[in-house]
Amino acid sequence: MLYGKKPVSFCALYDRKGRKSREMYNEIDLDKIDISAEPLIEEPSRQYYFMSKCREWVQEFVRKNGRCPSACIQTFGCQMNAHDSEKLKGILDMMGCEETEDEAADIVIYNTCTVRENANQKLYGHLGHLKNLKAKNPGMVVCLCGCMMQEPHVIELIREKYKFVDIVFGTHNIYKLAELMHTYFTTGKQTIEILGQSTETVEALPQKRKYGFKSGVNIMYGCNNFCTYCIVPYVRGRERSRKPEDIVREIKKLAGSGVKEVMLLGQNVNSYGKIYDYSDGKIIHIPNEECTTFPKLLKMVCGISGIERIRFMTSHPKDLSDELIDVMASEEKICKHIHLPVQAGSSRILEKMNRRYTKEHYLELVDKIRSAIPDISITTDIMVGFPGETEEDFEETMDLVERVKYDQAFTFIYSKRTGTPAASMENQVDADVVKKRFNRLLERVNIIAGEQLNRYEGQIKDVLVEDVNAQDDTFVTGRTGENVTVHFKGSKDLIGQTVKVNLKECKGFYFIGEQL
Repeated sequence: MLYGKKPVSFCALYDRKGRKSREMYNEIDLDKIDISAEPLIEEPSRQYYFMSKCREWVQEFVRKNGRCPSACIQTFGCQMNAHDSEKLKGILDMMGCEETEDEAADIVIYNTCTVRENANQKLYGHLGHLKNLKAKNPGMVVCLCGCMMQEPHVIELIREKYKFVDIVFGTHNIYKLAELMHTYFTTGKQTIEILGQSTETVEALPQKRKYGFKSGVNIMYGCNNFCTYCIVPYVRGRERSRKPEDIVREIKKLAGSGVKEVMLLGQNVNSYGKIYDYSDGKIIHIPNEECTTFPKLLKMVCGISGIERIRFMTSHPKDLSDELIDVMASEEKICKHIHLPVQAGSSRILEKMNRRYTKEHYLELVDKIRSAIPDISITTDIMVGFPGETEEDFEETMDLVERVKYDQAFTFIYSKRTGTPAASMENQVDADVVKKRFNRLLERVNIIAGEQLNRYEGQIKDVLVEDVNAQDDTFVTGRTGENVTVHFKGSKDLIGQTVKVNLKECKGFYFIGEQL
């Protein structure tokens, strides 16, 4: 959007084959909003008001600089963070900002992760660089948001050491970017708003996606599992599911605008639809036979015309039901891939982690899935070095890896997170021991993943083309329903299309294919 021209109204604008896409849910013309009146209380109308107010700042910037302000958003962490960043980009786009990947931008936003310590350190490294950039450009607006901002000690540190940061907000008020920016523009003072918990979900806001043909869709927020190593329940809050009719309505609009693939997102999608009582600081599950379970929601989404592929993430093994397996086996639109984090192969360690399943139960679950869906791709997360992990415990993990034979495993070293029970546990494992175990595990899972991938060689698969290949522009890159990456000869005109490809040659972690 360029200033000086009438801004676009909130309607669906897509480049169906292109990479950049703006999603508008409501047909709202920002020019028609009376910004001299008081803002509405109801969301999301309130945020559209502040987007319109922030355009005054953009207009003034254009008058002074002869160009639109540039905005850079750096995302750390999971798919939910990436989806949040698409909303932030959509809000900035409607304000009149131009997206850039250059951190020397006029507006810089870091959407943070705090699952592991290295994510925190990475942010502080970026902030050190940004301080120098802001010294050269005092008008730069620096914003921090996301999971890391929900930690009180982080906010204290920002107030004391990083006073050049202008706006700080957390996971529960991502949608309030425009309102918080307006507060900062009005007061000129550091603006910090961190909410302890949110009962409100605000989804009907602009969204600027990387791809026009696929999209993430939040179906729930928060987590009630409290694994002893995990900070997520503390920074994302308690589980709360969106209404199924709202989810279906959103996906129908996405399908109508050219989206072919949706990824249903939640910290634990298998517990979608459960109703809880959070009064008195307790988590009490309220049984309700009429609630929409996750398998029921999947069947509803499968019935939406125009949607060709449905993925979801993440599944907690303790909540994965026979009903879900049956739905995955019977519905063609559901991709034959499941990410099923195991974390460890030792039942003793799993109990200390509060995962609420045993090694034996997990293996039984895998057998059930493979019996129903023989060629399914199974991926996982595995942690090494949890407090108290012995060599015998680690060998149990290696044994599980050999028996399951994952198509891919994301391996990582345990990271102590302040405020979690595991951080104060005794018998923290020596770093040298952990590193050696990690390397052994990584070597083995890579070998097995390569062997697993080989089974597709010579098969013909439907591939959704995502992009021109980064190394050779005469090739394009896409994914099969099993989440296998395929490179094959083709032009950019194929982006967003699903084509049949012969997987001719396995190259370790991807295939070279030939379009039929």
